[in-house]
Formats: sequence, structure tokens, C-alpha cells
Amino acid sequence: MSDGQRRGPAPPPGGGRARGRKLVAGVAGGKRPGPAGLQQTPALARPSALTGAAAGVTGPGGVRISKLLAERGLCSRRDADEYIARGWVFVDGRRISELGTRADPGAAITLDRQAQAKQQSRLTILLHKPVGYVSGQPEPGCTPAASLIRADTQVRTPDTPAFHPSCLHGLAPAGRLDIDSTGLLILTQDGRVARQLIGEDSMIDKEYLVRVVGHLDDKGLALLRHGLSLDDRKLKRARVEWLNDDQLRFVLLEGRKRQIRRMCELVGLRVTGLKRVRIGAVRLADLPLGQWRFLRPGETF
Repeated sequence: MSDGQRRGPAPPPGGGRARGRKLVAGVAGGKRPGPAGLQQTPALARPSALTGAAAGVTGPGGVRISKLLAERGLCSRRDADEYIARGWVFVDGRRISELGTRADPGAAITLDRQAQAKQQSRLTILLHKPVGYVSGQPEPGCTPAASLIRADTQVRTPDTPAFHPSCLHGLAPAGRLDIDSTGLLILTQDGRVARQLIGEDSMIDKEYLVRVVGHLDDKGLALLRHGLSLDDRKLKRARVEWLNDDQLRFVLLEGRKRQIRRMCELVGLRVTGLKRVRIGAVRLADLPLGQWRFLRPGETF
């Protein structure tokens, strides 16, 4: 074998190993190349997880960025697609504008100021729903609770905005309240609020005052607290206690269809009145029946 076969060409002066040492030193020192001139305001950050040459951005094996945004409560999946298309999403500091882009599950994801401003303009409404109104899509002959959101039914204070028809755009109930039940109903334009209240991983509890007729022994009360199933699915633990001779207090972490009424039927009780008085840290308080107000700044569930 000749010398030319045994040895490759000599590296140019100042290249090869020296250049490699500079790159290694740069990574070890925490310096990461990135696009210049990009400005963004973090909405929620997680530790950076680099995959390949692009910070946080991966190939087919990663998770869709729209899904990560929704899972972290930054926005809804629908809003995520809009923000990505507008270039309002950053993954480890890199602007993303292509729908379907995937990222490492541990990547740091932030939103542009414009996306945050749009979110802050979205409204959430508290309504004291009367009996006879449906919370969601109306069935034939039924009246939707959203029809009560009008200027003449608003409860205002000097520091709250007045009703405008634009308030109804994209407004949807975050949870159900049966037609024959009354109390606190939340309607919102904000997908983050909806996910917080009714998402699969929601830990926001809801409190109800329930009037009943029938006999309930200690065993039945224990079953209301834990042990019942609806539609072949076990119910989560609930807090249930007597308030007086004919009224129970329920605190639930879920909201199945007509859940409390069906739970009571299983232990021999019949519900004659049901009122939701609290969702998380937000109470119905003295909001008049059939009237509504905006969620106040600083007020959280």
C-alpha cells in the first residue's frame, strides 16, 4: 500500500482539530447559534431539549407543536394552528411558521407578543343560568343560555366594559348545566379557560347545592362519595355532605351528563332542585338570576 493510500491529505493550517475544539468549546459554554433579530416574549417555558441541528425541532418522531401548545395550556389546538401560520410561535428561540412541524416533548415553547395580546382580548363570562335554558347547542324548542348575554342583563361596575355584539363571537360554554338546573355557567372565547375547566386533566372542582326527597342511610352516603359507576365507568371521588334535612352539598371533579341526578337515583333519592354555586375559586355569590358579568382582571379559577 502506498503512502497516499495510508494517509489522507494534510489538513489546512488552522483547520481540522482546531476548528473542532472551538465548536466543542462553544457548545460546552452554553453558546448556541440562532437567528438574529428575533424577538419574543415567553408565555411558558420548559427546559430546552435539543434534537439534531435545529433547537427543539424534530423530524417525524417528535410531537406536533400545536399539540404541545394545547397540552401546556398556552392556547387551544385551533389557536395553535393560527399562531404557527402567522409565525407567532418559537421553539427554543427559533420561529416556527409551518403547520405540522414537530418538536421534542421537552422543548421550550414561547408565544410572540402579538399572540399574547390576542389572548388577553378574549372574554370570559359568568352567567347565573335559570331553569329552562340549555347550556350548549339548543335542541328543538329549547332556548340557549347564551341568548341571555345582552346589554340589559349585564351586571356592570365602573371599571368593567359594556356589552358589545362582538362579545358573542366565538363564545361557548365551558361545561354543561342541565336545562332543569340553575346556577353558575361559564361561557368563554378563550380556549385556555375551556381546557382548564373541562379538559381531561382538569382538577377544577365544582360545588352544587342539591335538594332531594327520599331516605339516605350511611351506606348510601358513602356510595355517593365513592363507589358508583355511570355508563360502565367509575366515578371520581366526590365530597358529599348533608346541609340540612333535605339538602346535600356536592363537590365534583367531573361533569358527566345529569351526573348528580343519576347518582342520587342509584341510592334511592330524587332531586327536586340543583344549583351550582362555585367553579374552582370563582363563586356565583350575589349575581342575580338571569344576569351575567365579565370575569374580572386577576380573577382565576
